[in-house]
Amino acid sequence: MAERKRRLVAGELRDAALMLLATKGFDTVTVDDIVAVAGVSRRTFFRYFASKEDVVVRFLADMGASVVAELAARPRAEPPSAALRHAVWVPLAACTDRADHTERARIVVRLILDTPALHARWLDRQSRWCDALAAELAARHRLDPDTDPYPRMAAGMAMLALDTVLRQWQPGADEQRLAELTDQAFAVVAPALDTPGAPEPPP
Repeated sequence: MAERKRRLVAGELRDAALMLLATKGFDTVTVDDIVAVAGVSRRTFFRYFASKEDVVVRFLADMGASVVAELAARPRAEPPSAALRHAVWVPLAACTDRADHTERARIVVRLILDTPALHARWLDRQSRWCDALAAELAARHRLDPDTDPYPRMAAGMAMLALDTVLRQWQPGADEQRLAELTDQAFAVVAPALDTPGAPEPPP
């Protein structure tokens, strides 16, 4: 029960912080501003987060973990483009689970992409996700990621598709539109992901 309460408080504090940072600007918002809006003390804030930047970093870490976990859960015989598309869709779908959540999530994404310090964090996280995805792809296809170029290049294409979808996410776009953007992005990279030179699924 205590852990459940802790997760609830952390989630509410994160959401309040992200929205304030997104609407007021990352550089102008202070921790004092965040705790005032969230209705908690500074001590409570620092119990969950090391800084306002840490709020965004945790948000990104959660996104990446869900992508890698979803890829690992996909059927081994599924074409790489389909498996990676499903994996990338998981965090995107989570952004549209409620009508009032969709626009807030888009605003947070724009904050990350448009703020230099946060964009640097985004690129760093993408690099880590790429490593994890490449390792999973190598395991799925019994390849050596240190000698075979396919796993890392495929993972990089998946991250590029995700980045493209997020950058093309316009105000008012609903889950269906976001799904269409995802399909379009993966339609571009699918020929390379599923090329005859790509590894065959393991028996």
